[in-house]
Amino acid sequence: GVLSGLAKGLDPLTKAHRIQERVAGVGFDWEDHRGAWDKVAEELEEVREAMEEQNPRAVEEELGDLLFAVVNLTRLAGSHPTTALDQANRKFRERFEKLEALARDRGISLEKAGLDVLDALWEELKSAQ
Repeated sequence: GVLSGLAKGLDPLTKAHRIQERVAGVGFDWEDHRGAWDKVAEELEEVREAMEEQNPRAVEEELGDLLFAVVNLTRLAGSHPTTALDQANRKFRERFEKLEALARDRGISLEKAGLDVLDALWEELKSAQ
């Protein structure tokens, strides 16, 4: 079948990407990114509903579906999910390290500051870039 022969040791993001590439190769694909975008929105709503129901099993399943849909959107946007996530991780880490330095310079304890203060610092750094 179309999905046979996938390497077993692939990380889940790459495996999802490869699955989607393969099924796209036989025409099982969105016409453009808008279909994938709508699917992400649908899956996000299903996650919200599962969380409101406080059903951990359903939450995990819906989160998996959401991640799968986001991988597909990423593919259709012309990127690879591991590359995009690696860049996001790096950007977050760099900004958070700047947040730590800014808090230290202002005498703010991260542990005692609270989310409102930390988020304000985050937004300050974000707008400065």
